[in-house]
Amino acid sequence: MIISSKKYFVLLFSLVVLFGACGCEKPKLAEEPQQPEEQVEPADMSLIEKAVVITDDCLWSGKPQVTIHITNPNVAKVKVEVKGKITSDMRQVVTEVLDSIEIAGKSEVDYVLTTEDDLAPGFYKANCYVEGKNAGVLNFGIDVFDIVSEPDKQPDYDQFWQTAKEQLAAIDMQANLIELPNKSTAQRKVYLVELRSVPDGLEGEPVIIRGYYCEPQDDQKHPVLMHFYGYDSQNSKTKVECPSGNGSNYAEFYLSHRGQYINNRPESSREPDGLGDLVNIYGDWCSYEFGHKDSYYYRGAFMDCVRAVDFMATRATSDMDHLFAEGSSQGGALSYAAAALSNYPFTAICANVAFLGDFPDYFQIVDWPGSTAKAAAKAMGMTDEEMYAFLSYFDTKNLATRISCGVLATSGGKDTTCPPHTNIAPYNNLLTPAENKEYHFYPEMTHDYPKNWWTMIENFRKKFM
Repeated sequence: MIISSKKYFVLLFSLVVLFGACGCEKPKLAEEPQQPEEQVEPADMSLIEKAVVITDDCLWSGKPQVTIHITNPNVAKVKVEVKGKITSDMRQVVTEVLDSIEIAGKSEVDYVLTTEDDLAPGFYKANCYVEGKNAGVLNFGIDVFDIVSEPDKQPDYDQFWQTAKEQLAAIDMQANLIELPNKSTAQRKVYLVELRSVPDGLEGEPVIIRGYYCEPQDDQKHPVLMHFYGYDSQNSKTKVECPSGNGSNYAEFYLSHRGQYINNRPESSREPDGLGDLVNIYGDWCSYEFGHKDSYYYRGAFMDCVRAVDFMATRATSDMDHLFAEGSSQGGALSYAAAALSNYPFTAICANVAFLGDFPDYFQIVDWPGSTAKAAAKAMGMTDEEMYAFLSYFDTKNLATRISCGVLATSGGKDTTCPPHTNIAPYNNLLTPAENKEYHFYPEMTHDYPKNWWTMIENFRKKFM
């Protein structure tokens, strides 16, 4: 049966009315099932990882860039508190920062601790915290080549050292060489050498100093390398290391200046040399005859360095046109002293974590040797002004004003014995042209050697060969 479109429409309308009249509801479309919300565990803040990052030598200009790397291993995002305090090497607070940052789940960020204003040239320390826990300490420098350590030479400074040198020149060194067969080779013979140096004052008997000398055996001229030691532990059971005749193209001298190393060891703690037991008569060397510049320990010790160089000049195999020195701590200071006072111009020196630099600032930064010096000065009734005037004769920042050879200097950011300021003080007072000097700063190094120290100094010396 065929229904016309008009009849079809009437029929459909009737059905709709009938549905409504019966109170029946209109059929509903099927609804999509509700998705449950994802459950995220609360963040465990104890899992937050943090560390100060060292990516370069941490020598900056103007403002520091201390990077704290923070990792959030949680699924949930977190908000962490970051604190930072920057202090100068003289323990003055220069800035404090308190900040809050948000870190997405399973992510990490770098937070940079800096300052609003430029910092003055100097060395600083940043203590960093995340969520109240230590994230690390970073030692850094700002415009360190602009740090001013003004020389404080006394009016008679140059005459003082000239008098000492004239006293030394008047003393016959009377070199006594004792060959050490166990160390000698066909390439180089090794000797224990005894030399006479200045008395402990303007009068008195010359002091005998000693050292190990390595002499090449090929009848050729060789570059000269002087080695100067750090402050002696004076442990009678620690044997003084004697060099070997192997593996070097240098004529070398390892100086034991008065009262230290070879000069204070029992015979059992030295390479056999037949000299018997030797003792230290100077006590704690840096306080020996403190306040008396003409008999102070370091007047004699500095002249011992000059005497050792004079000895090398007497040897036929020494090429004194290529004269080098190296030393760490006290040995760094003695390297400066040798270059400043020697009768022969040095080609280059390498001074690692050098001692005896800028005493007025030095004594404010760390305890020793200031504590020893101040106790000695107090016992003598010296004022601070008198104490620093006395020490100025032996300060490497003043010696540096007499040095124009090549210089390689290094510092450890965590060195609490010879802090960086005491190392940069002489460096910034050198007469050496900029292209002939290098300064290396190691933020994490304590009172120690750089790991590649011997490679560094050999590469530096090659520049001048």
